[in-house]
Amino acid sequence: MDYFKPDQEVYGLLKPNIDAHTLGITHIAQLLKDCGVTAIIGDESVSKILTQHENQQAKSDLYDWVRSNRVSRLGFSYRLDPAEGCEAFGWLFHFLKSANLLSVDGGPVKAVYFAGLPSACEAVQRNFGNKVTVFNGDETPVESLLKLGLPRTLIPDFLMQSSEYDDFRMHLGKALIHKEAHRSICPSTRPTYSGYGTFQDRLLTRLNRAKRSHQLPLFRAHVGPYRSDRSEAVQLFKSWLHGLARAGFLDIASIGTSQLTQERFGEDWSGLPNGGGVPINTPQEYRDAWDASRPMLLRTYAGTKNIVSLAKMYEETINIAWHALSLWWFCKIDGRGPNTLFQNLCEHLDTLSFVARSDKPFEPNVPHHFAFRGADDVSCILSAFLAAQAAKLRGVRYLILQIMLNTPSQTWGIQDIAKARAMLHLVRTLEDKNFSIIMQPRAGLDFFSSDTTTAMAQLAAVTMLMDDIEPHDRNSPPIIHVVSYTEGNRLADPDIINESIQITKAALNNYRTYKQKGETPDLMKNEDLMKRTNHLVKEAYDVLNIIQERVPRPYSAEGLYKIFAAGFLPVPYLWGGKNEFDNAINWRTRFFNGGVVVVDDDSKPISAKERAEKASNNLLNIRLPLLLPFQEVEGLI
Repeated sequence: MDYFKPDQEVYGLLKPNIDAHTLGITHIAQLLKDCGVTAIIGDESVSKILTQHENQQAKSDLYDWVRSNRVSRLGFSYRLDPAEGCEAFGWLFHFLKSANLLSVDGGPVKAVYFAGLPSACEAVQRNFGNKVTVFNGDETPVESLLKLGLPRTLIPDFLMQSSEYDDFRMHLGKALIHKEAHRSICPSTRPTYSGYGTFQDRLLTRLNRAKRSHQLPLFRAHVGPYRSDRSEAVQLFKSWLHGLARAGFLDIASIGTSQLTQERFGEDWSGLPNGGGVPINTPQEYRDAWDASRPMLLRTYAGTKNIVSLAKMYEETINIAWHALSLWWFCKIDGRGPNTLFQNLCEHLDTLSFVARSDKPFEPNVPHHFAFRGADDVSCILSAFLAAQAAKLRGVRYLILQIMLNTPSQTWGIQDIAKARAMLHLVRTLEDKNFSIIMQPRAGLDFFSSDTTTAMAQLAAVTMLMDDIEPHDRNSPPIIHVVSYTEGNRLADPDIINESIQITKAALNNYRTYKQKGETPDLMKNEDLMKRTNHLVKEAYDVLNIIQERVPRPYSAEGLYKIFAAGFLPVPYLWGGKNEFDNAINWRTRFFNGGVVVVDDDSKPISAKERAEKASNNLLNIRLPLLLPFQEVEGLI
């Protein structure tokens, strides 16, 4: 590897704009930067080029991007449909060849990489052989760097470290799967009550009944088959719901709708790419889904425009169990919707007022989306508090606090628990007789191996981690969002969803048995964990105090916009809005001591108070957009 010269290598990382999954590509970029190697992610304009195969100007622009950035190694990521991913990569590779950009043809690109689902990787490997190195998502950080051609001497020591706690849980998980202990798990006998499974049913009622009969947690999972034929996909989806309801393992089905459903509901989709998910496009199709899912509870993604009217429609068609809104996300800055950030905040806060009137819970789909864009652990925790306070001030009474673990995937379990406890501590300071918190942990999106047996053990291991967040409360967690063990290689069908719930229940039961015997670490007395938790709480309060002192009306749309635009919540991997939000982007974060921290130019951690002061100095330069699409509720601080 003596030919590898870090200062002469530039990794160009690309993904088409249809694929909204950005976590993997930004994670790889950070790993390369931690090794002192330059990595450039193609921005939104470059992502669009990759879907314009017949456009000569697009080809010219892509050629210029490779040349102007001196790209020497090129990676392409596509985590959606394998056939489409293989086709898209094939176009890119043949373009590189025909444009003489490959080094064998005298060009600058020495190596080409493809990251995708396992079947897509297999197809790419068959078609291109050793001309392309493939990544199916099963690689550790060190394995990824070695496959990218880096010598071991460039890989920092902290990436080589592992956690004894994580190894212990994984050992138990492998043993459970080896014994097939989950096979004997049966569905819980859910207590019936007046209104059970009807349009009058409510999440809080079901939670309370399950608690009384010692049947917690409830299980939630995403359900949403993808098919190129819309009608076929919708029919299959109804069949899946019916089968899941009959099996009895799943309590709450989350409708995994397509990007088109979220952005263009009720419109003509002719000629538009779907991008995965079930393509529901009429209120009647939602009503049909409700009929097919009896007696499960249903919820679905929020829209990315017309959000209030869609929320009302969800109430009328599926008696939505709770509403999920993302405030800063699913808009232009992340390529997931047409709203500007300020429009998004206005519309989401307006929707929160509707949620309050409906008396349904609200789930802030927020902290992990900051993590996806490179935010540090403190910012993820703080974003949850800001979203919760904004909801409470608008009259929302119940908050579903989703905690995505393993994000980024190399996060140590001990740090994950510290983050979860710190987040719960902050948000629970808001609790009173009119506002309560319901915790809902889940595994991370890019956590699972593409190897089935390994992924099943990982699901068991992360379930044990969930139980260690509040280990002495048998009713915690009250809801578990079960991410199916096939997340790393294929869409989960009803059989996989049910088996994933069986694994989750078996892991929970077995781990609690081990605890009763004193055979697990006591994480209520772990000094390192307590120090980590207290440090995160203090850091979050340091930023929050400065925000509340210096940002006028911080929980209004104007305030939340200024908090983001000034840089109080660092997002160095943000794709869109780089000119408008340079204060938010111009930070550096890195993996450190099992978690993610903000660092200076010398890669040394910066205190939260110091960076909050820097962000505060930017407030005077923040200008709000001129138009306010929705009337703000007056008097909110």
